[in-house]
Amino acid sequence: MLKKVIILLLCLVSMCGCGNTSKESKEDMLKRILEEDNYVILDVRTEEEYEEGHVVGSMNVPYDEIDDTIDIDTDKTVLVYCRSGRRSAIALEMLTDLGFEVMDLGAFDDLDLEKE
Repeated sequence: MLKKVIILLLCLVSMCGCGNTSKESKEDMLKRILEEDNYVILDVRTEEEYEEGHVVGSMNVPYDEIDDTIDIDTDKTVLVYCRSGRRSAIALEMLTDLGFEVMDLGAFDDLDLEKE
């Protein structure tokens, strides 16, 4: 009987996390960040890729040049992207380790932001 009660309690506890509706979707989070207007858009592709086209207002710092001397205000959220999402994921980890709040936007071609 005790085993059944424990199993029932474990099932109930595990079900509580399944319907978590308080998590903000990535789209909603991006919309909120853009509305707050306290962000920097960082393109971590090569300079050549950046010159072929980039998000309006973005700055270009190739991911392999990111270090603790990067000139970005730590009070701003860093929105990071690259060509496919691989380098932006690496940059996210590096920037997070440096103390930045970072959101990985993924691949340039998938972005619904103004480009030039």
